[in-house]
Amino acid sequence: MSVRTIERDLEGMRYVQKVSKDKKVVIQMDTTYWGRDFGLMVIKDAYRNKILWRKYVRYETIAGYIEGVSWLREHGFRIYGVVIDGLRGLAEALKTYPVQHCQFHQMMTVRHYLTGNPDIEASRELLSLAGSMTRMDKESFIGAFNGWYVKYKDVLNERVQDRRMKTPPYMRPRLRSAYLSLKRNMGRLWTFYDYKDRIIPNTNNGLEAVFADIKSKVRVHSGLTREHRIKLIDEYISRHY
Repeated sequence: MSVRTIERDLEGMRYVQKVSKDKKVVIQMDTTYWGRDFGLMVIKDAYRNKILWRKYVRYETIAGYIEGVSWLREHGFRIYGVVIDGLRGLAEALKTYPVQHCQFHQMMTVRHYLTGNPDIEASRELLSLAGSMTRMDKESFIGAFNGWYVKYKDVLNERVQDRRMKTPPYMRPRLRSAYLSLKRNMGRLWTFYDYKDRIIPNTNNGLEAVFADIKSKVRVHSGLTREHRIKLIDEYISRHY
């Protein structure tokens, strides 16, 4: 089927947004992209596999997510928990709710700083610990994390030896960044553990699977204009999510 035929079919479609009848929700939020300036921001019901709200954006913003949460509240939804990735400032903006920082995203952040094959033992142990997060309980992980710090605090805090500088830089800034990221997010990495009665997911993997499905559909119909791509996505979501 030609691109033009697909576009003609899409032009005849009129999408009507449905509002879910299930009002008590735990939500997952994230944005996925096609290229540099075409993004789909989504808020999803974590357990019913329904996309509750979405917006087409150029880039991810806190204001966009707050707009979505406000829309949900205006339509009668009661939010019992939120799962987010790593957008700085978003957790603070949503502090009214129990906020779970995606553990998988945190693992990827640590890996970004340390690479997949660190060159020193301190980095290798921290990477291994981060990778074990989803298989550990809160107390065990925090205990191991604090134990890592006691063992490697001198390595972590070592500075460049240069008497010409009043405050020399740290020797291992990427190791510090990985450590500080875990330390900063520690409380919200275990929200699901602290609110067991609300059954909050510890990752955003369910939403990532939805994004992968939508992208596979769009990929089959490459060559569409931006307008027709939006129509295709809207139609696919209305049928499946």
